[in-house]
This record gives sequence, C-alpha cells and structure tokens, in this order.
Amino acid sequence: MVVTLDCERKNITGSFDCSKAPVARIADGDSVVCNVLDGDWHLGKPPVPKTGAGSFFEGKDAQRDAGHCLIGPIYVEGAKPGDTLAVRINECRTADWGWSRVGFADKDHMKRLNISELPEYFLNWDIDNETRRAVSNQGHVVAIRPFLGVVGLAPEQPGIHSTHPPRNVGGNLDCKLVTAGSTIYLPVMCEGAYFYVGDGHAVQGDGELGGTAIECTLDKVDLTFQIVHETIRNPILRTQDAWVTFGFDVDLTNAAYEALTEMANLIGKLYDMTFQEALAMASLVVDEHVTQIVNGVRGVHAILPDGAINKKG
Repeated sequence: MVVTLDCERKNITGSFDCSKAPVARIADGDSVVCNVLDGDWHLGKPPVPKTGAGSFFEGKDAQRDAGHCLIGPIYVEGAKPGDTLAVRINECRTADWGWSRVGFADKDHMKRLNISELPEYFLNWDIDNETRRAVSNQGHVVAIRPFLGVVGLAPEQPGIHSTHPPRNVGGNLDCKLVTAGSTIYLPVMCEGAYFYVGDGHAVQGDGELGGTAIECTLDKVDLTFQIVHETIRNPILRTQDAWVTFGFDVDLTNAAYEALTEMANLIGKLYDMTFQEALAMASLVVDEHVTQIVNGVRGVHAILPDGAINKKG
C-alpha cells in the first residue's frame, strides 16, 4: 500500500515526540509519498537573499514547532523496541528554489571561524532538476545531489525533543549519502517506531562547513518501510555501493571512535571476523568522513566500499 501525506498542518511538526498522535499508520512493506517545506518553514522562495525574508507557514506552536519542518510521526504497525526499521529512499525531488547562508547559525561554529560579529552571507538559488544544477543570485553554479537532512525515529522518552541534533535513532544526520537509492536502518526505541522526515537539501559537502546546505522544499519524497527483527545501536546506511556507519558526540574525536567501533562491529558481522581482525581491515579499506560540525552534536561517518574485502580463492 502507498500512503500519501501532503504538507498541511495535520501532517507536519517541528519536533520529535513518541507521545504525539501519528499522522498515519502503515504496515511492514508499505510506502509513503509526501512533500515537505524546507527546514525554516518557507512557503516559497525568499524574494531577497536574507534570513526572515518572504512568507512562512503560519500557526506554528512555539515549543512543538521550534525545529525543522517534518512530516510525522508515522506509526509502523508491528515495529517494537529492539527491532530495526529499514527505510528505502526511492525518490527525493526538490522544489525549483533553495537558499544557503553563512552566519545566523551555531554560535560556537561562527565564533571558531571569527565571523560571529559579521553580518550573514545569504544566497538564493534556482534549482533545475532536469539539468541537475543550481544557480545562485550571484551566478555561482553547482551540481545538485538531493538528500534528506532529517530522517529518524522518536527517542523512547515521551515529550518534545529537538530536531537539531543527530541521535542514535537518527534525526538531523545531514549526511549527503542519505539520498535516492539508499536505505537507512534505524534502531526502534518505542512501539510503532514513530518515524519523521524532512529538511530537504539540494547539495552539501561533508562537514556542512558553512553552516547550511542548499536548504530547500521537497516536492516529492518516496519511501518504503520494512521491519527487521535485529538490534542495532546507531543508524546504518546502505548506499548503492557501500556500507556506512555513524558516530555522534559533542566531541568530534568521540564521534570518530564511535563510527569506527560501529564499522568494526559491522565488518565482523558481514565477514565473520573478530573485532580486532575487523579493525585491522578497517585500517586498510574504510574511510572516515566528518558528516557535520554545525549541530552542536558533531557527526562522523565511516564508509566501507563494496568489494573492498574479499577472501582468497
């Protein structure tokens, strides 16, 4: 079955909460097709390149809608704590506009770059999904690779949780590999999983170094859900040609070690290796990337390409 969710008041929120009434109930194997506003809740392209310009969704709740605009929660029948929810991204299509900025963001990030006293630098972008490129109001041209900034489940503790930090249940991962053709595996912490999605990005480099991606509305997100009766600790991503593990911490070093530990555990499972043997192989064939440094809780992801490890014979 395919469930369609339009971006209207009853289907959107700006927080994670496992006690909130679901906007839809789906079964194992079902798909959801939706559209969603950009993270800042714009209703259209800003008329001038400036934060706060343009029209925004009205009727936001000060607490519940304080974060990114998300579709959710979606209740997955049969999903229980200890399970894993596999979410395949079939399609992720942006609107024809977006924006990016430096400044007006994480205060620690701006302070470290010595730009906290400077005015923001804001760019408007026109996006062409046919040519797969975006053009800014200053004439910059970049190739696009749309992906989901926020994809995750509600934490097990009832109540409102911010959309801004990444967590072990997903959330604001800001990983450019969470794109069409990939499957994200998320650890289920509460009955029904309580899935949320949003924060469209047209393109971003690893690190999200300036503070944002090209932030954009998503005209179409097509997802398929499957319950896996196995337990994982952190999100795991399966791309078209690699396995990816994640680590999150306010300390980037801790995040890097968490991503490495998760990758060594995954290699051990995939290739029947001890933890030390898996670490020895990871040292040869796994790359670690800084996912993002701008959300308070930093992210690191480790990538194991297909075919990098083979047995003799």
